Amino acid sequence: MTKEQGGSGGWTAGRKGVLSRWRFTSLRLRLVVVFALVALTAAVSASGIAYWLNREAVLTRAQDAVLRDFRQEMQNRAGTLPVHTTQDRLQHTAGQMAGSSQRFSVLLVGQDTDGRTVYASSGGLSGFSLEDVPVSLRTAVDKEQSLSSSNKSPYHLYWQRVTVHGTPYLVAGTKVIGGGPTGYMLKSLEPEAKDLNSLAWSLGIATALALVGAALLAQAAATTVLKPVHRLGVAARRLGEGRLDTRLRVSGTDELADLSRTFNNAAAALEKRVADMAARDEASRRFVADMSHELRTPLTAITAVTEVLEEELEFEGGGIDPMIEPAVRLVVSETRRLNDLVENLMEVTRFDAGTARLVLDDVDIADQITACIDARAWLDAVELDAERGIHAQLDPRRLDVILANLIGNALKHGGSPVRVSVRVSGGGEPSGAPESAGEREPGAAPGATAEQGAQIVIQVRDHGPGIPEDVLPHVFDRFYKASASRPRSEGSGLGLSIAQNNAHIHGGDITAANSPDGGAVFTLRLPRDASALTGDGAEGDGRHGAGAAGNAKGGAR
Repeated sequence: MTKEQGGSGGWTAGRKGVLSRWRFTSLRLRLVVVFALVALTAAVSASGIAYWLNREAVLTRAQDAVLRDFRQEMQNRAGTLPVHTTQDRLQHTAGQMAGSSQRFSVLLVGQDTDGRTVYASSGGLSGFSLEDVPVSLRTAVDKEQSLSSSNKSPYHLYWQRVTVHGTPYLVAGTKVIGGGPTGYMLKSLEPEAKDLNSLAWSLGIATALALVGAALLAQAAATTVLKPVHRLGVAARRLGEGRLDTRLRVSGTDELADLSRTFNNAAAALEKRVADMAARDEASRRFVADMSHELRTPLTAITAVTEVLEEELEFEGGGIDPMIEPAVRLVVSETRRLNDLVENLMEVTRFDAGTARLVLDDVDIADQITACIDARAWLDAVELDAERGIHAQLDPRRLDVILANLIGNALKHGGSPVRVSVRVSGGGEPSGAPESAGEREPGAAPGATAEQGAQIVIQVRDHGPGIPEDVLPHVFDRFYKASASRPRSEGSGLGLSIAQNNAHIHGGDITAANSPDGGAVFTLRLPRDASALTGDGAEGDGRHGAGAAGNAKGGAR
């Protein structure tokens, strides 16, 4: 890997880590969002209440000051005017009233000596007019109230807030008691509105700062709370990967510390249990291997004796007493069966210990099957449907073990004829014509034309009663017998298990099923180039497994 590639990969991994922490379903993001929502709700509520209280206080204070000044001006100035006055005097009084400390506009409505209605505005002809006063306010001002113990005045001061072209105003009006002009006042509330806008902006900024602060506090709290959880997740993943010595650093006395202690205790107990199981498993494998090796020496001598006895049985007019001949034949048969069992046990031990290796070679599948059938004298009982020229990179000895077990199992427990068919899956049909060295794909076997990933599919079908449904899941189990009433059989109960292991070491598999037309079907799938999946296997000991190859008696059925 180049330096640039490493930097890019690190940046990508870092970005994925950040995104995983901030994905929608992450606890960190949800915690920050909850904190932010709570802070936002609290800040908006507090800001809204503060704004509303300040707004009412500011407007009420300004309004009370203006109305108090307007009432005083109406009493001191408009109240001195006669009931019938002139336009000029009315105009002069309006100007005096507008010159008060509050600087509001004034409109006076009175009657002259001729009984005509006259108007006087402090702003002149283009100033404050009667049209600027809401009708409802004028109606309330002109209405005479009934006198009572609770109402000592027939006329009152009324006010109303209005907005004209976006600018807020305070409009008020009253009538002089005892006869006289009606006065109206117009005061702009724009300064107070500006103050309130400034207050709103300040509260908005404070709310935003509170939201940011809450998010930062939430992030800090999430980091503090979730860091132990993250460490626990990493430790759990490492423990799941088989690193049983993984432990968490425990600090504090809170619930997370208790969780870390519980994890450490569980990891320690799991490590101890796995170690005990591994030790027992290793002792069991060593016992089987040692027992098998120890049995081979006496079996070699016994086998030589039984071969001599078997020759005597086959010799006409031999010296074997007819009374003991059945016993001799039983000894020969059981000795052969015991020898096969020992060889199979040694093969299983190698699989369990992981020491089984492939010795790959270019194999013509049709020739390999034919050789397997011919070596065991099964030509009359087996039908072969396979084209010549289908080549694959496989271990010939282990392929022979698989074929011998599958075909032998079909002949023993199924029914003749046994049909063996071969096809190529995933790489097209092969061509039997040899190809030149320049046309051959790199790493492909001579004559192979399958693409990488192609499989060799070999089906072995018999015409027997088939496999019971309750037996199908166990056909590849070791020492499994389909019938408890037949505890003794010629098979060791390991044949199909060894075949399955040999398929697995190639990167393939074997499946068992019942054909709709009757009989059992075993399907073997092997990669066309096992070296691409298993790597360069070290050359195994060719002597071992010979007994397994010759053992065609699976114990599954």
